[in-house]
Amino acid sequence: MTPLRQDMMAAMKQRGFAQRTQQTYLSAVQALAEHYHRSPDQLSVIELQQYFDHLAQHRNLSGASCRLYLNAVRFLYLKVLKWQSFDVEIVIPKKAQRIPELLTRKEVNRLINGVTNPKHRTLLLTCYGCGLRLNELVRLKVSDIDGERRLLRVNAGKGNKDRLVVLSDGLLDSLRSYWSLYHPVLWLFCGRDPRVSLHQQSAQRAYKKAKAVACIDKAGGIHGLRHAYATHQLEAGLPVHQLQRLLGHSNIKSTERYAHWIHNYREGRESVADLVGTLEIGNE
Repeated sequence: MTPLRQDMMAAMKQRGFAQRTQQTYLSAVQALAEHYHRSPDQLSVIELQQYFDHLAQHRNLSGASCRLYLNAVRFLYLKVLKWQSFDVEIVIPKKAQRIPELLTRKEVNRLINGVTNPKHRTLLLTCYGCGLRLNELVRLKVSDIDGERRLLRVNAGKGNKDRLVVLSDGLLDSLRSYWSLYHPVLWLFCGRDPRVSLHQQSAQRAYKKAKAVACIDKAGGIHGLRHAYATHQLEAGLPVHQLQRLLGHSNIKSTERYAHWIHNYREGRESVADLVGTLEIGNE
């Protein structure tokens, strides 16, 4: 391991970066070094500009991917190499504003009813019922469930932030049935080894299989259940600022986009809707 890589890891840990962010930033900087076959501390401003032109024009990376690379490289030069400023003129592709193919309530109902595996069914219900990100879902622990207060603790979510999410009566009943069947001890959803949490790819496969059984051909992975949670809560009248807290968005603009996708959205309901309890779920 090079001293520069060690310094960058130390700088990120000192600032409390999530493990996933650390890995992403290190990979981006490594790609820069491999492109020029030289250490990044030996590169010129012109070479950095040319590299980002390469990412956008030759590798055809999206604006989001280019921004990720830019954030990693900027962090390296400003916080690790101690540049006074990062005056590198870089043109990033404009971020596309696309509306995802949102799942309807009926489609979520079909999707859940198509799952015969109780573990996978509860996994998808939890993702939808709490609007969780994939990495948050698979890292849930049994101790994160507060049945008395009807709350779910999400530890080290995006931005390494903890938050509490409301557990509806319908989802809490499903989780209790799941526990009585599997008796998980540490991880709520574990792999074959109960000491290891379920792999993200396993959760994605369960979702894609459920979509296929339900004959749903809309694009996207399991994150579509988080989108569905957000839009369905807003359709039930939940105020945007409350949804922002439940989703763990640091910027309310990220939450407001869901309101823009709902025709004639009106705030009014003060409590979280029981999305799981209103599904017409068949017998397992």
